Amino acid sequence: MKKHLTLMVVGLFVFLFRVGGISAQAPAGNGIPVRIVVTAEPHHGSNPPVINREDVMVFEGKDRDTVTDWVPAQGERAALEYFVLIDDGANTSLGTQLDDIRKFIEAQPLSTVIGVAYMQNGIARVEQNPTNDRAQAAKALRLPMGINGVNASPYLSLSDLVKRWPASNTRHEVLMVSDGVDYLYGAGDLQDPYLDAAINDAQRAGVLVSAIYTPGIGHFGHSYWLNYWGQLYLSELAEKTGGESYYIGFTGPPVAFAPYLDDQAQRLMHQYWLTFLAKPPKKAGLQRIKIKTEVPHVDLDAQEEVYVPATP
Repeated sequence: MKKHLTLMVVGLFVFLFRVGGISAQAPAGNGIPVRIVVTAEPHHGSNPPVINREDVMVFEGKDRDTVTDWVPAQGERAALEYFVLIDDGANTSLGTQLDDIRKFIEAQPLSTVIGVAYMQNGIARVEQNPTNDRAQAAKALRLPMGINGVNASPYLSLSDLVKRWPASNTRHEVLMVSDGVDYLYGAGDLQDPYLDAAINDAQRAGVLVSAIYTPGIGHFGHSYWLNYWGQLYLSELAEKTGGESYYIGFTGPPVAFAPYLDDQAQRLMHQYWLTFLAKPPKKAGLQRIKIKTEVPHVDLDAQEEVYVPATP
């Protein structure tokens, strides 16, 4: 009798596990394929541990999505289009950092094409379209104009660049060099509409944005209040698009860009293409996701929202 009762209990547990009352597996239902870039960020050192597809979990709220593909952005999948976007209203002291940027450009692998643009009057003025010619890209770097207010909003310029960037199957990433101060909106809260629009545009296009803080010209260049909010804006932009922000918490120019650019190069080397099945929405738009792994000593960094087309 006890043996028969035990078998019944075990059978009931197995039934519940398979039906989904108790489940340790991702749901196998249908969904809309979404493909994004994820950066593996180690807690210590520069080399993250090996991460396999089964180690990656994607959640929309409490629902876990099915991961269909997880491959390193290396070899035939390493192609990268990368823009250096510099604020033309930056202090001309930025000139001492241009050599670090040139060395960074010249050190990138052949799988990377690099463009250079400057923020002017709310647009991205492209000085050099993405090219394999490292010398040509480095030559496009110049001193900023250093005129107060020459760039209305760095976030309008970013949106302009993203919208004019032809879509492709390669990684698209931007390195912004700016104080982050929005002269159109001002500063003092987290409701900047131009910042929000730039974040949405980058998320929809799958563009990762990193930012290095550098002060602007004149009074605004040493205003603690304006620079505090400008740096918060840059940090939010990078966080929500899957990039990295550098030199947060100071108002003076960094001593050197080299440490930040070295970190940026490491991030580019440890990225993956992730494909998962998002929940089919009734209306196309951005859906919030969270990416996790149980692999120790590493974080998976990606955009906070992804664009999901409507269900056919």
